[in-house]
Amino acid sequence: MEAPLPGSSEGTPRCTPLHDLHVALGAKLVPFAGWELPVQYEGILAEHRWTRDSASLFDVSHMGQVEVSGDDALVGLESLIPASLQSLAPGRTRYAVVTNDDGGIVDDLLLTRRDDDVFLVINAARIDADLTWFRARLPALTFSHREERALLALQGPKAADALSHLTPAALELAPFAYGEFEFLGVPCTFSRSGYTGEDGFEIGCDGAAAVSVAEALLARPEVRPAGLGARDSLRLEAGLCLYGSDINVDTSPVEAGLTWTFGARRQGALAVPGGARIERELANGPARRRAGFLPEGRGVVRSGAVVRDASGHEIGEVTSGTFSPSLGVPIAMGYVATQYSEPGTVLQVELRGRKVPAMVTPLPFVPTRRHQKRPT
Repeated sequence: MEAPLPGSSEGTPRCTPLHDLHVALGAKLVPFAGWELPVQYEGILAEHRWTRDSASLFDVSHMGQVEVSGDDALVGLESLIPASLQSLAPGRTRYAVVTNDDGGIVDDLLLTRRDDDVFLVINAARIDADLTWFRARLPALTFSHREERALLALQGPKAADALSHLTPAALELAPFAYGEFEFLGVPCTFSRSGYTGEDGFEIGCDGAAAVSVAEALLARPEVRPAGLGARDSLRLEAGLCLYGSDINVDTSPVEAGLTWTFGARRQGALAVPGGARIERELANGPARRRAGFLPEGRGVVRSGAVVRDASGHEIGEVTSGTFSPSLGVPIAMGYVATQYSEPGTVLQVELRGRKVPAMVTPLPFVPTRRHQKRPT
């Protein structure tokens, strides 16, 4: 999914319902994808570590919340998404990708089957493109963008502890499950997925109630606010893709290592846009693969850095890089020619004009610690 970093956008940025609260809390705000968002409060390093040790609250209200209704909505969505959606039980959420006619990724998203409709959470920068794509190809379905809704992400090993004092019923949710509960009298939606590698809950509510929900969570001693800078370093440690950097309209799910999202039933029946390319790469292997890198030294290798083999030949590119607060070393992710993607392979990455040794390493860099309870 998407974890914004400082950037620029044209025009006046939109504000989430929590904008004034961010200002009061001393957030550093930056424009991204048409929104003004908090990138940090006390600092990315501190917020990253607090998330790993306790629980952090992220404002992700810029993400697109879309309700899909109509007959056989899951059948229609399955014609555009290479995932087993029809078998998804009500109240369950699935991470998936949408593919284009060339087998590239239109977007990655979270899809939830509810009792009467399907609920999507899509990347902020892709909202208009996604809605245009879906509506043109599934005209019998209705796609309603719920712009008035806020979305908060409570992440960390003590997230459940914090909620136990406020909405204990939400603790019964299994990983990638969905429910609707009252939060101190406010009707809220809850899911349990996360984008940090830790246990986490996504809490949706009407924008008018967002401040009261956020303030109640932040009043818990386990919880502090965190910006989207820490969210990015957390997701990279977890080996998760950032749309627009690690995956895009030119990247296939096979190259990106996302074929696990398909489900066994779809592996051999990919009647989706770009299905021919995907099936070909599944059968023969892709020309390149996403891989993790551990660069030597302390320098951070950024997106766009060239990756070379031991002889100096260009074989790939870094798509994300940061300093890992959990490991105390630089980490990076990107694409290399498939023959160089085996863990343990020593390559070279470019860092400020120098060639630095980097070892290919398995993903994730930091093991995930999501809640393990399964539905009965």
